[in-house]
Amino acid sequence: MGRETEKKDTEPQTFPFRSGPGISEKVIRNLSREKNEPEWMLGKRLEGLSLFESMPLPSWGPDLSGLDLSNLHYYLKATDKKADAWEDVPDDIRKTFDRLGIPEAERKFLAGSAAQYESEMVYHRLKKQWAKKGIIFTDMDTALQEHADIVKKYFGTVVPSGDNKFSALNTAAWSGGSFIYVPEGVQADVPLQTYFRINAEKLGQFERSLVIAEEGSAVNYIEGCSAPVFSKASLHAAVVEVIAKKNSKLRFTTIQNWSSNVYNLVTKRCVAGENAVVEWLDGNMGSRVTMKYPAVILRGKGARAELLGMTYAGRGQVQDVGAKAIHIAPGTHSKIVSKSVCQEGGRSSFRGLVHVDETAEDSGSFVQCNAYLLDDKSRTDTYPRIVDRQNRASVSHEAKVGSISREKLFYLMSRGISEKDALSMVVLGFMESFTKELPMEYAVELNRLIQLQMEGSVG
Repeated sequence: MGRETEKKDTEPQTFPFRSGPGISEKVIRNLSREKNEPEWMLGKRLEGLSLFESMPLPSWGPDLSGLDLSNLHYYLKATDKKADAWEDVPDDIRKTFDRLGIPEAERKFLAGSAAQYESEMVYHRLKKQWAKKGIIFTDMDTALQEHADIVKKYFGTVVPSGDNKFSALNTAAWSGGSFIYVPEGVQADVPLQTYFRINAEKLGQFERSLVIAEEGSAVNYIEGCSAPVFSKASLHAAVVEVIAKKNSKLRFTTIQNWSSNVYNLVTKRCVAGENAVVEWLDGNMGSRVTMKYPAVILRGKGARAELLGMTYAGRGQVQDVGAKAIHIAPGTHSKIVSKSVCQEGGRSSFRGLVHVDETAEDSGSFVQCNAYLLDDKSRTDTYPRIVDRQNRASVSHEAKVGSISREKLFYLMSRGISEKDALSMVVLGFMESFTKELPMEYAVELNRLIQLQMEGSVG
């Protein structure tokens, strides 16, 4: 998410450390050495590299032939120092984030905020009142140095390195990402935020995030993403692992506004314990190709999950998104709602999975997919999959695709509203079930971005 409409930023001339192009054991060893990592993490990286090299690209879904993995830079360090005061961030980087409103948002309502530029966190700050409660909010590289026991315990337990080709690549090349730990009983309902920015051409960004909500705790985390337009493709291949323990409440929100040269291929997954409540909000705009399917594994009795997604696909864009709910404990419930809008030949696809195991009696799931096609050049598809192995479970799915009626536009235009504004009003109303779940500042900004996307003025 961001407040920019520019097409390209000025890339810094020099970097303290830049790898590549291409990936190899030498690149991974140099990266791990640069970060002064323990031997066990290097072992995980090399295992990930081996798996990545042995696995093919996905044979289903969008065309990835435009992504040249051998031509990417897999690690780019923009500054030697991570700042905890905004004034200490290098000028060129700070100006980029100032345009995105990061420090302003922190001052207004965030409990803490962070900013990742290229491969590294450049800024991280948690307000004192939350730090005193025992909350840890830092970047993954720092967490590996200062909280290695927690990282080692949970790293790769929710998303194994061999889960897919790009999770293997992330395990090998990860850098940056957020580490959040909320102690038992601590209610951190004021949002924490991280902003990810790709500002260089032909870059692979591989942040790795780990969120742990202990028993009876609560946390609200928001992440935003953006990039300027370049002629060469970049890759964003994140992995997010979330652990929501017994009686915890967790909300995870992503708003991305990638440029049209970015391949956004990410793996995000949560394990929910007994009576845990997980809310996952996922907003997708921009990118050349997005493949993202947030998943919640309902492992504890009575766990609940709600996954709400919105997607805009414009000219030359493929948004292949969805959600997964895996029920393996009794009395678990999930709700998946997807809203998508396609315009100017854009394509959106929803891939959903609801799996109800034989151990998940008295469970239920509801899936709803709604899509608007704004012209006859665009396309939307739904690929639902339901696996129900429990007779005492209720699972339902509904989908609806439509276009905006001329009668509805005529009614609004008869009230003195222009056709462009009338179309925008209808689309924003269609997305309201998503935007109303966001903090007001984010909802206003997202509505503005949707309008800009419809006008074709965001790159």
